[in-house]
Amino acid sequence: MDIITATLSGTGPSERGAEIGSRFGPEIREAVSGYLDFFGIRGLDNDRVREIAESTFAALQSWAPHLAAEMEAVALAAGLPLWQLAALNARTEVLAVVAPDTEGECSTAVYAPHGAVLPETIQTWDWHAHLCRVGLVLSYTPDTTPRADPDASRVTRVTMFTELGVLGKIGVNDAGIGVHFNILHHASDRGVGGVPVHAIARRVLDEATTVDEAEVIIASAPASASTVLTVVARDDAEHRAACFEISSERVAAVRPDDEGWLVHTNHFLAPSQLPGEATRDTSTTYTRFDHVAGQRSRLAELPVEQRAAAMAGEAGAYAPICFRPDPAEPLHEQWSTLLTVGLDLAAGALEYYPGSPVALAEHGAIRFGERFGLREAEPASQFSPKPNL
Repeated sequence: MDIITATLSGTGPSERGAEIGSRFGPEIREAVSGYLDFFGIRGLDNDRVREIAESTFAALQSWAPHLAAEMEAVALAAGLPLWQLAALNARTEVLAVVAPDTEGECSTAVYAPHGAVLPETIQTWDWHAHLCRVGLVLSYTPDTTPRADPDASRVTRVTMFTELGVLGKIGVNDAGIGVHFNILHHASDRGVGGVPVHAIARRVLDEATTVDEAEVIIASAPASASTVLTVVARDDAEHRAACFEISSERVAAVRPDDEGWLVHTNHFLAPSQLPGEATRDTSTTYTRFDHVAGQRSRLAELPVEQRAAAMAGEAGAYAPICFRPDPAEPLHEQWSTLLTVGLDLAAGALEYYPGSPVALAEHGAIRFGERFGLREAEPASQFSPKPNL
């Protein structure tokens, strides 16, 4: 996967959307075309996809009209029918109405102890390479939202990774709130009528200045597909981090253990969500969870390159969290680890590499955000020595 970095100048929904659509129109059109073909491979015709897309866009208009306006502007500038861009943004909701893949996607670890130690995070993003040939890391000024206390802190800058044309995914804001993103599957998933989970992640990044505020935002969104948003705060607080497991039935919070650790892959952990668990038994989610949980003692208080090496562990590139596509499998079952990313909450920056944790450890992280300058990403660091994998 190639990654484009960009700093947006637009400060309102229509201006920001027009800038995204005009700058990245070819890439967005390619992404939409690829997903529509993929939905067909998964057994969904365009009429069914359009029904889900239009219903989720209507839910978004009601819940966050400014984000709906931004999507409309992107579609117009990119030369796309609105329902097709809405389908891209609702790709989780669309896929929620078919049988879950035999594999999940993504493994996340967050270390957020109470006290002066800054939290540390890392995540793999596993997906199909042909659906995301190009990813986007961008920085932008979010829309101002009314607050009960006019003197309360506000978010003025967001830096995030997302798929081109998708409202949001993984990122950090300058209030010190970070968001990681993992898919889940629940028996209540229905596709139609819910706010796209990618839009929920985006609104948390745009508005939340605490984990508790993030929880209120997440709980306010009617959902029709399942996801877990892992939210972590730079500043110490009673609730410094949580995995918010979203299903159509409820939102459940999973809090850190006594040492401050949160680990999540692609199955539910909250007791209230377990009766609806719909992850396939053949998924590696349980193996990946055990692997990452087993590395916790080696992950804390390390630069992101060493953290990535420790996350892979002694197995290195053969660790269960490192996916490589198998050409013998059907296209929709060819999985790759497309991105490894950590959040620098103090700087409001992403530290990432387009590949597995082993690749990040070997080549060094690319850094983009407040501390590192917003006009272009820094080249990969000359991290040394190489990990013993």
